[in-house]
Amino acid sequence: MSFHVTHRLIVTTILAGTFAAVGFSTQASPIKALIIDGQNNHKNWPQTTRMMKHRLKESKLFDVIDNVTHAAQGEDLSFQPSFDNYDVVISNFGHRASPWRTQTKKSFESFVKEGGGLVVIHAADNSFPEWEAYNRMIGLGGWGGRSEKNGPYVYFNDDGELIRDTSPGPGGAHGPQSAFPITIRDSKHPITRGMPSMWLHVKDELYESLRGPAENMNVLATAYSARTQHHEPMMLCIQYGKGRVFHTPMGHSNESQECVGFITTFLRGCEWAASGHVTKATPEDFPTADATSSRSFRPSTP
Repeated sequence: MSFHVTHRLIVTTILAGTFAAVGFSTQASPIKALIIDGQNNHKNWPQTTRMMKHRLKESKLFDVIDNVTHAAQGEDLSFQPSFDNYDVVISNFGHRASPWRTQTKKSFESFVKEGGGLVVIHAADNSFPEWEAYNRMIGLGGWGGRSEKNGPYVYFNDDGELIRDTSPGPGGAHGPQSAFPITIRDSKHPITRGMPSMWLHVKDELYESLRGPAENMNVLATAYSARTQHHEPMMLCIQYGKGRVFHTPMGHSNESQECVGFITTFLRGCEWAASGHVTKATPEDFPTADATSSRSFRPSTP
């Protein structure tokens, strides 16, 4: 073996040992994820759950991807997920979801407060309007009788200022589905780092007039609503105790969840909520300011 080859091997070994010693890794530790669902005003929720499970598995960042489904109607005493067995919980619930039993709520609150991750998808911000801790976890919500008693409207104005509007009025609305541009408001956050400053999301419901406690909340991205004439939050991060919450109002239909922008923010949001870090790169087929980008999904895919 030549000196130069030997020298390179020694240097490589030393560097590898140094990286290990200070905690660097070329691959993120496998993450344990749980999707909770079962009561949703969107009839396609079984399909979107399968879609999200498929994307999590496809990313190779998650070694456990479980699913616990609540009974379709009313209270479900058997709905008692072991939240502490996971790094992140993904809620695919929706409007008019029945309240959980007290012990399940306490277990969930403790999980997030003590450092567990939570990801809130689309209509999951409609759920549980009377649950104070849940409203604080998600930052902003809509429907279910939410109003000024729940907190302010939060949006950006045309001057790029974050507004906390305490005007009275109901929380939650949307117009007809359409494609709309997403504007990144915090390009330094791990979830949005490296994304184009503006990209075109496929046809979706643009949630507007969401309101809530909005505590310890960072708005990462917005979309302009012609109805409210406000730049409405589309990606949110909330700190709840030691826990990290990623909330996106996007993802209404199968089509909207096929958007590469949605897929990327979903995966990055899950990884960040679970670990505080993001290793998932922005893919080459990410949408641009002028063009959407989608990856088809067959509903029969396991």
